[in-house]
Amino acid sequence: MVRTRGRASKHGTASRLLVPVLCLCGTTVTLQQATVVPLLPDLPRLLGISAEDASWILTSTLLASAVATPVLTRLADMFGKRRIMLVCLAMMSIGSALAALDLSFATMITGRSLQGFAAALIPVGISVLREEIPATKLAPAVAMISATLGFGSALGLPLAGVLYEFLGWQSIFWSSAAAGIVLTAVLPLVVPASCVRTPGRFDYGGAILLSITLTAVLLVLSKGGTWGWTSAPTLTTAAAAVIGLALWVPLELKISQPMLDLRTSARKPVLITNLVAVLVGYSMYSNLLSTTQQLQMPATAGYGFGLSVMAAGLCMVPTGLAMVIFTPVSALSSRRYGAKTALIIGSLVSAAGYVGRLFLTEELWMVMLGAAVIGVGNAIAYAAMPILIMGSVPVTVTAAANGLNTVLRVIGTTVGSAAVAVLLASSTLTVNGTKYPSFQAFEHIYWVAGTAALAAALLASLLPRPRPASVGNPAQDQGIRETAPAT
Repeated sequence: MVRTRGRASKHGTASRLLVPVLCLCGTTVTLQQATVVPLLPDLPRLLGISAEDASWILTSTLLASAVATPVLTRLADMFGKRRIMLVCLAMMSIGSALAALDLSFATMITGRSLQGFAAALIPVGISVLREEIPATKLAPAVAMISATLGFGSALGLPLAGVLYEFLGWQSIFWSSAAAGIVLTAVLPLVVPASCVRTPGRFDYGGAILLSITLTAVLLVLSKGGTWGWTSAPTLTTAAAAVIGLALWVPLELKISQPMLDLRTSARKPVLITNLVAVLVGYSMYSNLLSTTQQLQMPATAGYGFGLSVMAAGLCMVPTGLAMVIFTPVSALSSRRYGAKTALIIGSLVSAAGYVGRLFLTEELWMVMLGAAVIGVGNAIAYAAMPILIMGSVPVTVTAAANGLNTVLRVIGTTVGSAAVAVLLASSTLTVNGTKYPSFQAFEHIYWVAGTAALAAALLASLLPRPRPASVGNPAQDQGIRETAPAT
């Protein structure tokens, strides 16, 4: 059942600030996830913990975002998008403040976990756009908020370096808390109450099983290398993931109001787009991690530039800016040729960028150019995926469907992080008694990530062309007439 709440004017009351504010929400999410990465090498010293414990500061946010996103997006479809977005921002602000206070390692992990709740802001924000933005303006708006996934990640590295260098590591978390507080105050003034809801019973059993499964999957991917891929903890966790999935799927197919509509998710356009999301996430994160690593390698290694963490991060700024500049290209391509074409183009551009990385190595500008080209491809692909999802699912499950796509991107980035670590350790050289990855290890990273991007393009070519009208305003999509006064 669909419940609607009307407005005096279908599109006229949508604030001009709606898209910018939602983009700020998305950028804040990705920034607070990326800014902790440059801190990881120094956190054991700063917090008096082991390197293994320090890695949990990143892993905890990853796990929380993967578990919370499908739950929160489902609740957003049921109880209202604006309400759930405010919950996400509140959790992020509280978590950021806890992490900044540096009370204990336990509070740091708790704070970082609460920050992970903010990941749902992006898919929920996209579903708000579907309700509020006219069909003719939807593609550019969705493209901008989708691009914040890559743009924020690219800018998070240099921002963290600058804040850490001049204001201390706590400033990274205080800035995230401040951004959350400001957005919490602004959001109710800009984002209208949801006009489309799907009331019903929440699937608690499905939520618990899905949370267990996702947690187990991400633990294996992120910790398998540390624990040992054939160790008892890894194999036990992998078994828990398989059992959880085996129990979850029949449950979701059986009940009338599932946590995630698997029949809708199994539709060819949705299934293929979600598979592509894993590959694009892999490609994006491999680019960010390998580039900063290469820039920080000493010149004596024969291929590095010996940059500091902050300088290497600043070299990623052009990648972030290029992603913003080329995001409208995805929107234009989606409107003129279809989101399928845009997704193929973006994936092919990324693949071409990785081929270039194999040869553009001698000068700093060459490395920066190669990274920027890959970033442009990722931005175009990221912007196209929500359009494809919205064109293939009912308006009543827009947030949940985009939430699943976001989770799969997270899985892709996690696989990318683990793969980069393994490949860098696969081929090494020793300089003045210190062991470093050889350039051959970076070549392996580029070949694998380029292959992933090419595979994404091939998968995208199998997509059917969606109906253009299917991503427009929900009232247009399903003949809904708004009759009740807004509340």
